[in-house]
Amino acid sequence: MSTTTMTTHANAAAHRETDRRVVHRVVLPLDRDLDVLPLYVDFDPAHGAVHTADPSEPVAEGAERPLPQRAEIDPEIVTGRHEVTLTAGERVSFGTYFNAFPASYWRRWTTVGSVRLSVEVDAPTTVVVYKSNARGASQRVEVLDVPQGTTTIDLTLAPFGDGGWYWFDLYAAAGPVKMLQAHWSVEVPAGSTPGTASIGITTFNRPDYCVAQLKLIGADDALKGALDNVFVIDQGNQLVEEEDGFAEAESSLEGRLKVIRQGNLGGSGGFARGMLETVKAEKSRYVLLLDDDIVSEPEGILRAIAFGDFTRRKTIVGGHMFSMYEKSVLHSFGEKVNPYRFFWGPVPGTGEGHNFANFSLRTTGWLHRRVDVDYNGWWMCLIPTDIVREIGLSLPVFIKWDDSEFGLRAKRAGYPTVSLPGAAVWHVPWTDKDDTIDWQAYYHQRNRWLAALLYSPYPRGGILPRESFQMDVKHLLSLQYSAIELRHQALEDLLSGPDHLHATIGSKLGHIRQVRSEYPDAVVQKDLGAFPDPHMPRPPRRGVEPRAPKGKVQGIGSALTGAVRQLLPVREGAVAQPETAVPATDAKWWRLSHLDSALVTSADGTGASWYQRDPEKFRSYLAHSVDLHRRLVAQWSDLQEQYRDAHHSFTAPEAWERTFAENRRDQD
Repeated sequence: MSTTTMTTHANAAAHRETDRRVVHRVVLPLDRDLDVLPLYVDFDPAHGAVHTADPSEPVAEGAERPLPQRAEIDPEIVTGRHEVTLTAGERVSFGTYFNAFPASYWRRWTTVGSVRLSVEVDAPTTVVVYKSNARGASQRVEVLDVPQGTTTIDLTLAPFGDGGWYWFDLYAAAGPVKMLQAHWSVEVPAGSTPGTASIGITTFNRPDYCVAQLKLIGADDALKGALDNVFVIDQGNQLVEEEDGFAEAESSLEGRLKVIRQGNLGGSGGFARGMLETVKAEKSRYVLLLDDDIVSEPEGILRAIAFGDFTRRKTIVGGHMFSMYEKSVLHSFGEKVNPYRFFWGPVPGTGEGHNFANFSLRTTGWLHRRVDVDYNGWWMCLIPTDIVREIGLSLPVFIKWDDSEFGLRAKRAGYPTVSLPGAAVWHVPWTDKDDTIDWQAYYHQRNRWLAALLYSPYPRGGILPRESFQMDVKHLLSLQYSAIELRHQALEDLLSGPDHLHATIGSKLGHIRQVRSEYPDAVVQKDLGAFPDPHMPRPPRRGVEPRAPKGKVQGIGSALTGAVRQLLPVREGAVAQPETAVPATDAKWWRLSHLDSALVTSADGTGASWYQRDPEKFRSYLAHSVDLHRRLVAQWSDLQEQYRDAHHSFTAPEAWERTFAENRRDQD
């Protein structure tokens, strides 16, 4: 049994102790949003029916994973931020994403050896305490018959080496009951003081999101008590200070808010400024980076700060990301960089897009295994200021790979990153766009290669050059010439050496937009009536549209066939009229390579572009791609030495301060 001590108190006041710290309060949604309720409370009676399907294994075509029979969650039980009210016979579980205690993370990364659960109720009730192991199997720890008042139970963290959570269920067996509060606390080492944080929010023309976020932070007194400053780095022309509600948000933060305007230096420039301002203020133990297009769970910020205070060594503490549009969907449980491919992705064995409304924490086995990561996205990431002082600020890369590179840099210096369950934000998802073919294609390409030059342990970057060339071929077969142009400019800039990073960070985006405007595949028309009606002069062969190739042999054959077709003359009518309309989900190389022109819907569904095949562009871009990749492989060692030698200088505060000075925007 995990239980070591159990005590009962007649009232909450008697429970206050000076040698303990609350690190994880049980919270309920700020509103009764049914979409987020499954993240806080669970009526599901299942305790041992663990969903064990490997999330990394694809589901067979035409098949679906079975959904469990789930009890509906009644929003009426939520009667306050920390309160639930049950009628006689009702039972609710707090074995949920936001309210279960992530015991294995505290066991692995902190000096804490035990945790105390405290539950305060207004009438006699039953509290059932559970734990899980790394396989997701639930085990009952203790059944507590709780009188009115506060009951506590001390629980060891010893068995949680590889995974597992603690949680409790509340059962109104004898009559109606209100849970007034519940929390998890730990012992505080003698002489220690709680850390405080400053928040750095980077924003570009999202003043509505930003003001709403500031109001949310300012409304939470406990969170405000842990904050020194809130730096808003406004890089747009739709100013946060001019948004309705800004004055109210500013007032709620009681002097903590500092708005800084600067030219658009992307996420990396905004977050670097937030880091720099926090370090210069010399108040905070941490800087918390937050994206502008998010909604946070304020309790998660407090949990991240508390976790950071107890870690064995200075640790970056990140939060998970839920979808702003499907609020019970968790996008990724942890991220790693594959060193051979040098590409980011979910930790093997974890699921992407997990929906807690369908599969709860208690019934999903893989969620109970502790996940160790290389980095955490900067939608929410708490970084000790001492780490910033030692290893520098963000890479000057505008966007893409700044967060992952910083995590790898910290790891190389001996500082881990932890993606902490129960700390999360809701973020506008990237699933409704394809930023590998828009203006961000430049940054995807250059910054992936840059990070590989800095960290790849393999000669000439492992498989990166081959994958990069193959991606060029896919874009060419897909008639996406604007993306190819940007990818090639990215590699040319990379070959020019590290001096271009700071020199172009404030100006490159304008050049990229100008380049893209010259390519029809990059021009999105919102009005589909602006295009001629599609007309296919010949029906598809045997009445069958092209399909995705199955297996490596079919894939190579399809690519070769498509490549040969790119060299043939374009049918004359295709220049004046698109042959067909292709939905964004079908706009793959094996489909588009069979067409001379097509109307392709944008990934967000708001418009379409007219893709047009050009044999001369295909030939010239293919030859240029071969030459660029040949040069990069041949010069790999020299480039690697250049970028590694300059790494500290272009992430240093002094370099960034020069860039900020060159990209000032006068305060009105």
